[in-house]
Amino acid sequence: MASSINFALKSSEEQRAVLMQFQSFLNSLDFSVQFHIESRNLNIKPYLESLKKEYGKQENELMKTQISEYMEFIRTFTEDTNVMQKTFFVVVPYNKSIISSSGGIMDSIQGIFGKGSGKSSEEAKEESFQEAHNQLRQRVQIVRQGLIRTGVRVTQLGTEENIELFYRLFNPGNLEQDITGDNL
Repeated sequence: MASSINFALKSSEEQRAVLMQFQSFLNSLDFSVQFHIESRNLNIKPYLESLKKEYGKQENELMKTQISEYMEFIRTFTEDTNVMQKTFFVVVPYNKSIISSSGGIMDSIQGIFGKGSGKSSEEAKEESFQEAHNQLRQRVQIVRQGLIRTGVRVTQLGTEENIELFYRLFNPGNLEQDITGDNL
């Protein structure tokens, strides 16, 4: 998952530097990456409910007035403006190379025709998996470093975050994100 940067607030020199750094990052890659942007409408109602609770608890009349005016501002602003939450993802796919890096071209040709190196199939699968895992980890690190140089913060998703992401991708009907006082 990647953060955004407010490009419009940067000076023209900073914008140029960010663009050049991003271009350099993309040109340095020798593998493909995918950029996925998820947009969701924000449901402000739970946040307004939490403000109503605070309004009821408030004893200071000035604070009550401030909360009331703020609630009205939020209500009218969200009615007039489509408030969206955008989340950015960078997907680093892995495609197994035809010629393995551990052996030569002859090993690859022998592997195609069924002549192995004498290793059991389980050992070969484990070795192949470890090689793929290491290569994918290296690719992720290259992408991470390249994006950090452009000013973008990145974090690698864990298992639970990936499950949630795929659930949202395959169940798009529930695209509203609730806002509570904790989220702001």
